[in-house]
Amino acid sequence: MTTTVWQTEIDELPAPQRGKVRDVYNLGDRLLFIACDRISAYDHVLQPGIPGKGKILTQLSNYWFELFSDLVPNHLITTDASEFPESLSGYLDMLAGRAIIVTKTEVVPFECVARGYLAGSGFREYGESRSVCGVPLPEGLIRADRLPEPIFTPATKAESGHDENVSFDVMRDALGGPLAEQLRTLTLEIFTRGAAHAAEKGIILADTKFEFGQLGSGQVMLIDEVLTPDSSRFWDASQWQPGTEPISFDKQYVRNWLDNCGWDRESPPPELPPEVVEGTLERYVEAFRKITGREPDL
Repeated sequence: MTTTVWQTEIDELPAPQRGKVRDVYNLGDRLLFIACDRISAYDHVLQPGIPGKGKILTQLSNYWFELFSDLVPNHLITTDASEFPESLSGYLDMLAGRAIIVTKTEVVPFECVARGYLAGSGFREYGESRSVCGVPLPEGLIRADRLPEPIFTPATKAESGHDENVSFDVMRDALGGPLAEQLRTLTLEIFTRGAAHAAEKGIILADTKFEFGQLGSGQVMLIDEVLTPDSSRFWDASQWQPGTEPISFDKQYVRNWLDNCGWDRESPPPELPPEVVEGTLERYVEAFRKITGREPDL
């Protein structure tokens, strides 16, 4: 049975930087990324974790990194725990399948979001302004509608709390025109290829977010996670019907439970019941299985 890795403690290394999902250890000019089994929603880390979730996120991201390697360099150095430094040899059982060693970059302080369908915060914003992050959209769109073409809608990166959607102009003013344009182009190219690949597997990629970093030379790298159920909306293409809540293979299942349990999103969140934990894992495994054609190594 897969056990839950809530957080990691590696005595031989300095204390990690803990995000909502990942523990990141500084190895000097490299980083050790470990995806734990924590799950977050509405800016809260929920209890309990989803056993094996971190392995699914890591292995699926590695799959996509390889698929997109001709479009943009990525931060992967090694995904094989047997190649990790000798100081980590006592932790290989914990690290295998959920940890990677990556190049250290200067992280671009924006989430690069691509949307092909109207959902989530984009749907709410459209209802108020007929636009999303300053991108005007046609009248008459409904929930889960396909957009005329994918759009780029950046968001600020928050160390804690909620990321904030912004217009492309805000991003361009902060980063400069050339870098902002490059990131918009890359985001839409990766999204388009990923959506086409997912469609072949019976999955609609509705939207997703990417993160990028830069080396000292200015070279842009794709970093963090790529097209996972945590960072994307994956819908069952055979059941998709605009105007209804799509059947999904992602974190929306958890959000829906939270929306319906009476939680106010401000107080400490309720504990996830066993059936929600199990249902979430089933959806993450199914996304992995459909996209890659194989089983995750749990």
